[in-house]
Amino acid sequence: MPAGALLLVEAAAAVAILILLIVRARLSPLIALILVSLGLALVAGLPAAGIVKAFEAGVGSALGHIALVVGLGTILGKMMIESGGADRIANTVIDRFGAPRADWAAMAVALIVGLPVFFEVGFVLLVPIILVVTSRLRLHPLRLGLPMAAGLSVVHAMVPPHPAAMLATQAFHADLGLTILFAMIVGIPTAAVAGPLYARLIVPRLGPANPPAVFRETVAERALPGFAITVGTLLLPVLLMLIGSLAPSLAAPGSALDQGLHFLGSPVVALLAAVLVSYWTLGLARGLSMATIERYTNECLAPTALITLIVGVGAGFGRILTDSGVSGALVALAGQWHVPILLLAWLIAALMRVATGSATVAMATAAGIVAPLAAANPAVRPELLVLATGAGSVVLSHVNDGGFWLVKEYFGLSVADTIRSWTVCETLISVVALVLTLTLSALL
Repeated sequence: MPAGALLLVEAAAAVAILILLIVRARLSPLIALILVSLGLALVAGLPAAGIVKAFEAGVGSALGHIALVVGLGTILGKMMIESGGADRIANTVIDRFGAPRADWAAMAVALIVGLPVFFEVGFVLLVPIILVVTSRLRLHPLRLGLPMAAGLSVVHAMVPPHPAAMLATQAFHADLGLTILFAMIVGIPTAAVAGPLYARLIVPRLGPANPPAVFRETVAERALPGFAITVGTLLLPVLLMLIGSLAPSLAAPGSALDQGLHFLGSPVVALLAAVLVSYWTLGLARGLSMATIERYTNECLAPTALITLIVGVGAGFGRILTDSGVSGALVALAGQWHVPILLLAWLIAALMRVATGSATVAMATAAGIVAPLAAANPAVRPELLVLATGAGSVVLSHVNDGGFWLVKEYFGLSVADTIRSWTVCETLISVVALVLTLTLSALL
């Protein structure tokens, strides 16, 4: 068997063993991920002395971003819950849209909130609201959670100014305005199919969910904060990140203003600002003392430790897959297939996504490989290449993807139910977006 094919077989076996350890042996995902990552590295022939260092590098690269985002987002969510702000938003959503259309509302809000923020940032911002609304309506959390996650994922993968979509736009020399327009034409129906429509189909077939207790506590009896101040606090980090993404249009590159806007628009600074503002708008102004706010902050961080570690070791598994040569073997395999360039862009991104678990890495890698081919094929619209690449970058989210573990842990799902819901949702986004992109290409 060729070395590349053997690597792919070993990687597939590693994923299967990981799922069996978690589902059948009931081993903690944290321990199972570490065991399988180290085992795969040994079997794939990585130097034993460097295996742990490579794994730690993968974990560290993810935790450097995820840990702060999850921590700050959880604090903001806790303030929303305890102040009654989440109840206020839940009541308003139910009153304005009604229970039958709450899932469509969740998708629409996610599409808007997700425009300037990374998937995980939008997720931790919106998940407390989703859990309160579903509790009030006596629904399974994924009934609204899946439409929310689908909306965030679609925007993350296909709509600039998200970094990967922006990088692909530049690599393919696509028109930014047309890319955004085509992304909306493709993305909105894609999110509808993978979100509200699929959720209505799959949720009745899922087992009960057990979300973290930190988001299930009830607010004490007191007047709820106003809708405007609550939404303003929630959207503050979104606004700051949007300003940061627009910095090149608002200031000269490299100028003090440009650097300041980028600083304010970074996810950590934007979320920190929102947390500090929430201490006043949802805390002190509502009659809470600083001692109570400190207690809420400390209480809510403990349950996030396991979530954060699992996301980190999932990234470590992805790093082992990359360093062992699995990613390279997938790219080589794709290069041997003679397929139309739109399909090729989707395929390479999809293979990289399955191997690394990162949509951003998948999209950036595919764009770099396909860009020279795109330059030689002027008949293919570069804007559609961006969409095809983005669609491929979200396919088949599984155990090496941090988003998989965020969905599983925050909604309290089993691994099997996470695969049936989230993994299929992401695959639907990928396939539906590809079909719509190919259709759009045929019409233009």
